[in-house]
Amino acid sequence: MSSPFDTILEFEQALAEYTGAPYAIATDCCTHAIELCLRLDKVTHTQFTAYTYLSILMTMHKLSITYDLLDQTWIGEYQFLGTRIWDSARRLERDMYRPKQLQCLSFGRGKPLQIGRGGAILTDDVEVYDRLIQMRYDGRDLRIVPWQKQITFKVGYHYKPTIEEAELGLKLLPSVNDQPKYIEYPDCREIQIVN
Repeated sequence: MSSPFDTILEFEQALAEYTGAPYAIATDCCTHAIELCLRLDKVTHTQFTAYTYLSILMTMHKLSITYDLLDQTWIGEYQFLGTRIWDSARRLERDMYRPKQLQCLSFGRGKPLQIGRGGAILTDDVEVYDRLIQMRYDGRDLRIVPWQKQITFKVGYHYKPTIEEAELGLKLLPSVNDQPKYIEYPDCREIQIVN
């Protein structure tokens, strides 16, 4: 009997093959993919472009990560400096994966693979893959079925994609528009976040 997770796994394997990454971890959005990577690597400070989407700043505040915003434009992706984490939200190309990095993809509106919502993390480290899978599934070990048999859980988050998103991703991936996307974001140095 097949599991509902099989469709998500099939999408992740197709995405890994397309990007040249050994592993792909699908998430419910790119911002949560970035958050999982920041949590995994215990990032406390970073630098990145000031021209990004507001959710990135909100994530930094939520995680109490200090950051500096840089005056740099980008097309397709940018790196959180001092980390191995990339916001590759506007890039999806064949063999794009950089070894030893964590590249976070977006499948939202206006992205190369436009599912409507969703994201993914690319990695080449099986231990990172295993830990991120557990983190995105509420700390669950998917080898334990039913989940109620699992006694000990590492902290996890409810950041999994839907089966329908995975099905649509599988359908659309062969015809993806793999040109990096440029969008003019506002200068986030002009934004003030208050509690």
